[in-house]
Amino acid sequence: MAYAERRGSTWRVKYKRPDGAWGSESGFETKESALNWGRDQESDVRRNTWVDPAQAQTLFGDFAEQVMGAAKLASNTRAKYRSYLDRHLLPRWGTWSLGAIFNHHLEIERWVKDLHGELAEPSVLSVFAFFSRILESATKARKIPANPARGVRVSSGAYEAEHQVATPAHFLRAAVRLHETFGKAGLVLTLMNGYTGARWSELVVLRPHDYDEINHAFPVRTPLRETAGRLEIAEKAKTPAGKRWVQLPPFLDALYTGLIETCEHEYLFTGPRGGLLRRGNFRGRFWRPAWDGNPTHPQAWLRRPILPGFTFHEGRHSHRTLLAQEGIPEIARAARLGHKVPGMASVYEHVTPAMRQRVQGVLEALWWASVDAVSAHDRERLFAAVPLLAERYRANMKNGLPEEPAEKMISRMSPIRA
Repeated sequence: MAYAERRGSTWRVKYKRPDGAWGSESGFETKESALNWGRDQESDVRRNTWVDPAQAQTLFGDFAEQVMGAAKLASNTRAKYRSYLDRHLLPRWGTWSLGAIFNHHLEIERWVKDLHGELAEPSVLSVFAFFSRILESATKARKIPANPARGVRVSSGAYEAEHQVATPAHFLRAAVRLHETFGKAGLVLTLMNGYTGARWSELVVLRPHDYDEINHAFPVRTPLRETAGRLEIAEKAKTPAGKRWVQLPPFLDALYTGLIETCEHEYLFTGPRGGLLRRGNFRGRFWRPAWDGNPTHPQAWLRRPILPGFTFHEGRHSHRTLLAQEGIPEIARAARLGHKVPGMASVYEHVTPAMRQRVQGVLEALWWASVDAVSAHDRERLFAAVPLLAERYRANMKNGLPEEPAEKMISRMSPIRA
């Protein structure tokens, strides 16, 4: 049982710790305040909620390094967290004790307000989430009673990422431009973006021998990572659901296999010397001029924008949106993009061969409708780049395809905001 004793002009209290040893705390002005504090400690011990006051003196910077060292993280995630620590967390909180942070809720709110003045809202959310994760670990390690970051309002809730959705005609025009500036690989990569929904990191590591000739599909197993300027192949897919096979519609399968036949390097989509593509270089030199337009280009058809600001990742959004627009079941859409369906649907719903065939049919119809809908000049440029498509187009028109009038199909592919 706690008891108090005078120590000069103040009081010291002794109390029983969880291990049976006596703990003590000094500096109380009265005997009653000392006893109350000691009894509170013993009460927390009985409830298994006691936190050693000495542990609360651990510096945030020291504990954050322990968390980083113990965490199992992918190399790119570790690099991101390292950047957060060095740029935002350690300069502000590195010399604060965990107990001091716990007792200064308003300081946390002021810091968040300052972050909003420096960073965009998504970055603020990400930095704060890592800060809260460290404090949550401190709570579980019994260094502070609770996570003081809980309840801090980081966002007004008004922010919502706006994603553009490209139509099949947009992808066709952009692909033709990429053929002009990057070659056949640029054309195929652009159409793979729009008609498979695969991530950049999943496409640029594809090799010729990965292709499944029977099922007309490519695998997603080990995506590319870019960490602090270094390129490396991951050991596994981003998520368990991300490991999958992606089937190609007939028109794209023909383009893909044609690229395989002419490939002279280890990877299908490479730089001039056969090395792995870097996202930033490709985006700045080829992707952005194709979609944003190049006002100074000597050829007029490359000057006008197609869909300004459109990103490679938005091709993933566009693919899933187009499949939903055509009535493809959610389970089939999720499987194609490597998403996990929430709830019991992931247990009781499965993708059937009929669903896969329907996806292929929808994508093929959208493609040929877009070929029929673009201008004659764009169509001529496409056929000049890939004569095989010209032969198939003429065969389709001879057989009465596409089944729906082009204007009806294209009217269902107007740009929207998702």
